[in-house]
Amino acid sequence: MPMWVAIVLGIVQGMAEFLPISSSGHLALMQAILDFEKYNVNAVAFDLVLHLGTLVAVVVAFWEDVWTLITAFFGWVKDGFKVKNIPARRLIVLILIATLPLVVGALIEGYVEDAFGNTLFVGIALCFTAVMLWTASRHGGGTKTEADAKYSDALKVGAMQLIALFPGVSRSGSTICGGLFSGFHKDFAVRFGFLMSIPAVCGAVVFKLPDLAEAGLGGDMLLPCIVGFVTSALFGYLAIFTVKLLVKKNSFQWFGVYCLAAGLLTILLNVI
Repeated sequence: MPMWVAIVLGIVQGMAEFLPISSSGHLALMQAILDFEKYNVNAVAFDLVLHLGTLVAVVVAFWEDVWTLITAFFGWVKDGFKVKNIPARRLIVLILIATLPLVVGALIEGYVEDAFGNTLFVGIALCFTAVMLWTASRHGGGTKTEADAKYSDALKVGAMQLIALFPGVSRSGSTICGGLFSGFHKDFAVRFGFLMSIPAVCGAVVFKLPDLAEAGLGGDMLLPCIVGFVTSALFGYLAIFTVKLLVKKNSFQWFGVYCLAAGLLTILLNVI
């Protein structure tokens, strides 16, 4: 695989993973445009490497939160898993509850993989993302944080993340919107949505390890994988900073405009 292809896909993954425009949808479209199959590369394994890059980005960007959660977890275990209304411990429980719906993802894996090869589906899903972003930007948001968010709210956000398994539906967009629809404060909706991605990506890595082992990623694939990993991490960090800034400025709906345009163009190219 040429190095420039690894760089392009790394940029797409890094930016689209955290910008609410669907990384899976854009990767599927970009791989179709680049005729990725001709390089005889295990696409699932390479995508997994790119996701590991964005995992590093979110851990670095939210390191203070991550470290707080790690220390709170050990304290939680020491106290016999008593939450005691400690915000950090409540956040751990909220994230765990929000991750539960992804278990269903294993049951619908076949449908998700089929959707990746259907660019018409991706176009329709991008339009769905656009409507979701516009609605949340106009009517979502509240004052809830980890101190008072309900566990049922976390489950709703987790359900939104499940929908985002399909290409064209933004994971960051759906989780942030799910938080806004549940009355989360804008800052907390962004933090929660990004922190949720850590167990989600870790789970995907474990689930897809057989594909990674089968691909080998040695020889000619080693350097492209390293380049893709680094590129997705760097641009992922940049995307996180951008989202945090734009949500505060109520500019979230502009991502919806982009998704609508990209979705309609994809649909048009499929029907003509």
